Amino acid sequence: MTSTLSESSYTARHLSVLEGLEAVRKRPGMYIGTTDSRGLMHCLWEIIDNSVDEALGGHCDRIDVVLHADSSVEVRDNGRGIPVDVEPKTGLTGVEVVFTKLHAGGKFGGGSYAASGGLHGVGASVVNALSSRLDVEVDRGSKTYRMTFHRGEPGRFEDSGTRGPEAPFTPFVDASELDVVGKVARGRTGTRVRYWADRQVFPSTAVFSYDELVSRVRQTTFLVPGLTVTVRDERRMPGTPGADGPHEETFVHHGGTVDFVEFLAPDAAVTDTWRLAGTGSFTETVPVLDGRGHLTSQEVTRECEVDVALRWGTGYETEVRSFVNIISTPKGGTHLAGLEQALMKTIRKQVELNARRLKVSTKDTTERIEKDDIMAGLTAVLTVRLAEPQFEGQTKEVLGTGPVRGIVAKVVESELTALLTSPKRDHKTQATLVLDKIVSEMRARLSARKQKEISRRKNALETSALPTKLADCRTDDVDRSELLIVEGDSALGTAKLARNSDFQALLPIRGKILNVQKASISDMLKNAECAAIIQVIGAGSGRSFDLEAARYGKIVMMTDADVDGAHIRTLLLTLFFRYMRPLVDAGRVYAAVPPLHRVEVIGNGSKKNEYVYTYSEAELAATLRRLEKSGRRYKEDIQRYKGLGEMDADQLAETTMDPRHRTLRRVTAQDAAAADAVFELLMGSEVAPRRDFIVAGASQLDRARIDA
Repeated sequence: MTSTLSESSYTARHLSVLEGLEAVRKRPGMYIGTTDSRGLMHCLWEIIDNSVDEALGGHCDRIDVVLHADSSVEVRDNGRGIPVDVEPKTGLTGVEVVFTKLHAGGKFGGGSYAASGGLHGVGASVVNALSSRLDVEVDRGSKTYRMTFHRGEPGRFEDSGTRGPEAPFTPFVDASELDVVGKVARGRTGTRVRYWADRQVFPSTAVFSYDELVSRVRQTTFLVPGLTVTVRDERRMPGTPGADGPHEETFVHHGGTVDFVEFLAPDAAVTDTWRLAGTGSFTETVPVLDGRGHLTSQEVTRECEVDVALRWGTGYETEVRSFVNIISTPKGGTHLAGLEQALMKTIRKQVELNARRLKVSTKDTTERIEKDDIMAGLTAVLTVRLAEPQFEGQTKEVLGTGPVRGIVAKVVESELTALLTSPKRDHKTQATLVLDKIVSEMRARLSARKQKEISRRKNALETSALPTKLADCRTDDVDRSELLIVEGDSALGTAKLARNSDFQALLPIRGKILNVQKASISDMLKNAECAAIIQVIGAGSGRSFDLEAARYGKIVMMTDADVDGAHIRTLLLTLFFRYMRPLVDAGRVYAAVPPLHRVEVIGNGSKKNEYVYTYSEAELAATLRRLEKSGRRYKEDIQRYKGLGEMDADQLAETTMDPRHRTLRRVTAQDAAAADAVFELLMGSEVAPRRDFIVAGASQLDRARIDA
């Protein structure tokens, strides 16, 4: 213990200040979840959320967050400022109460905030306890007030030049002092908090994540329309946007949850973004402080505001974010349960009312809409606002207030039913589209389940329900087996003779399959070629796709080396990317590379003629130059292969199918979002962007590369 905290100066005052905060330092995980980077970020959220609560109350419209080069972080706002007057029960200023007393502040006990992100009153004091230094400045009453803390204890640092936790610190002994350090313009208010995380608690590997900070700030500005938040990174950390110098970004949005859904949506829209809003009230019994400072149980009425924005898209991914007073609840809770309950009840009812048009049997219990059918392609943001919500733990990841479930369910059911039954033309069209999509998802799920049941490998005594045109292989070793998808029956005949039937299976497709980027799920499943491919691979499709159930280790597309072959390959890739993406992500989809030319080289003397295969015009020209340079002759009638069917079995095996000699191109999608955008541009239903793309690239077209 230092001289400043010697036995003689360690008074009862220190005990009263530190008795709660010492518990925080001994068990930090109880308050911030963990002491790695996640816990470090959680401390920052606690300070930022205090400023956001001012914005929620209409007292603040600007917040600045600065990651300083000295590992400290600063949060500034133009809110009302923390109260600086003396709190009568403790005899301490409001600033000291907020930063040293657990369960104290404007949110604990009510009064200052109708709804806030913090409610336990421990956020600021926990951050203070886990900081080697914390400075707070308050602009209020035309003055700037300042107080500093060392690991939760108020006192003064003797700064010389630069501020930091290494400066000598002297704790207050008899009474704390809130220093007046400047003047500000009349009416100007705000709070500035800068702190250095205590490396006795947080390891040196724990750092503030710029990307996570920006993501959370962007999310906050969506949920609090009109709030401007600026993030500035001065750390020059490698791998961050500010690696080469200070980097600053500003976020502000005015459309609320509707804009948030538009930002999150990963696919093309089936419906507009619908906003469902309403309120409800409930009563609960809570302990309340009476005039004498005693806790007494009282029944209070709570108001709960519900705001939901949602839309269905063409994909099958689900993106649902839930919030309570702008605090994210990644693990859900009663509000999310209410949303899902209302969606199930409303959609099932609408499907029953439209059963004839949708061709759904109300008597067949298997044809029943499930949660996954509704959630496929859904992007939604759910936020509820209420006073003193009940969370599971200080990290606030799960909402536990029971009555919220019923309120959310009632609001969503009422508003969504009104939209789905609206007589307006746009609403009727979109209602039809979304019900069709959900029913198609149900049928796809049922179809995938059936396919999975019947597409397991059969032994020799069993019958197989696989397509008759499939020429299967003999091995049961998935890692060795290959499915070669060949173009047309003519190529199939040659490929059957050329393949190794032990591990190579053949599936012919007739012409160009359906463009699944434009078509609906039901149309895709009705298409014979698409259905056959899904059935043969045997792992289902869409959300139900199970990579472990795939019957083959490699899927190889064998198409002709011409424009039509390239088109068929693109259509197949669209099917794999849209409905069997795990195959692509696992690197199990390949494109065969058949040769373009065959050059017959005349043998010297009694040597037989030999054949050289080339795979591009450039390679052909180089090969011919090499032969001429070495004095070797070749027949002038160089064969140009237009299709796989032009080769005999030996040639096809040698060039395209034999693993010892062939070349395969593995298909990967390192950036799924970029790949999705490319598929939508080149294969989607929007014609105008595709036309613009073609026109823009027309000047780069090489006519010689077009097969006439």
